[in-house]
Amino acid sequence: MLTIKRLDIQDARVLIAGAREKSEEIGVPMCIAITDEGGNLIAFERMDGGKVTSSIIAIDKSYTASAAKKATHEYGAASQPGSPAYGIGSAIGGRLMVVGGGLPVIVDEEVVGGIGVSSGTPDQDRAVAQAGIDSFLATL
Repeated sequence: MLTIKRLDIQDARVLIAGAREKSEEIGVPMCIAITDEGGNLIAFERMDGGKVTSSIIAIDKSYTASAAKKATHEYGAASQPGSPAYGIGSAIGGRLMVVGGGLPVIVDEEVVGGIGVSSGTPDQDRAVAQAGIDSFLATL
């Protein structure tokens, strides 16, 4: 029997709240996107002061993390000149993100969705995304 786990709107709210808390802690307002296992947007928040241009980036980071089932920073390393996935950043109409801040949400070793965060540095975005995941996993 196949059991498919999916994020719902309540899960998305928990992920966003955890990310928002970390964002406020570091003092960088963020754009935060949550997608389901297929990369479809469930929820989005642009905090007051989050960069308008980061809205699409956050959504595409979440899309990449969930649909491709890999963290965006991993694609960043693999997409450098001479690396096996050089040029992959232009794939899927440019939606595949190679900058840190997109993480798959994994439950019981299965990708159930993704979180994408943008407006800070890649390390800040990644830390905020991880805080959202940590907050969500603590509720399971």
